[in-house]
Amino acid sequence: MFRQFALASLALLTLSAHGKECKGVQFPESIDVHGTSLTLNGVGLRTATVFSVNVYVAAIYVVKPTSDPGSILGSSGPTQLTLHFMRGLSAGSMRNAWSEGFSQQGSPQQMAPFKERLDKLQSWMSDVKAGQQMTFTRLPGEGLTVALDGTALGTLPGDDFARAFLAIWLGEHPPTPALKSGLLGGACG
Repeated sequence: MFRQFALASLALLTLSAHGKECKGVQFPESIDVHGTSLTLNGVGLRTATVFSVNVYVAAIYVVKPTSDPGSILGSSGPTQLTLHFMRGLSAGSMRNAWSEGFSQQGSPQQMAPFKERLDKLQSWMSDVKAGQQMTFTRLPGEGLTVALDGTALGTLPGDDFARAFLAIWLGEHPPTPALKSGLLGGACG
């Protein structure tokens, strides 16, 4: 009996030390971003089309885990969103996704201040392959740093843009409700 308990405890410790897994993609429990330790808040699966094609697994890291999207968007600490692509996507598809995501966040007048920075983000997009990872790191006071497989593409200035960008996943109109739920600590999908 004790041996079974010990083995079960060891399995739980090993799982928590390694983070979370979703659709075969493993994310560490914590990461370091510019000297700040961030904790995995949740992981979610983005599916598309009526056939539920797996597009990417997303993970979000925060200073203090929470199931409240407003707390994450309003945090004064860094936040990192990682997208691990399950299939290849064209640069055009990526650009369309960012445009659609921003258009869901508010009226054209509300989104107008972000147009120049969104255009810059669009210009950095290239085709992605299955297995590649894109990270978006919000650094308060600096903006949103974008990287592909660890190579920085650039930084888009402004906390306002970074929050609006993260609201694509955590706002009122996420790509899918299950993806948002997973990022907020629910099941992967």
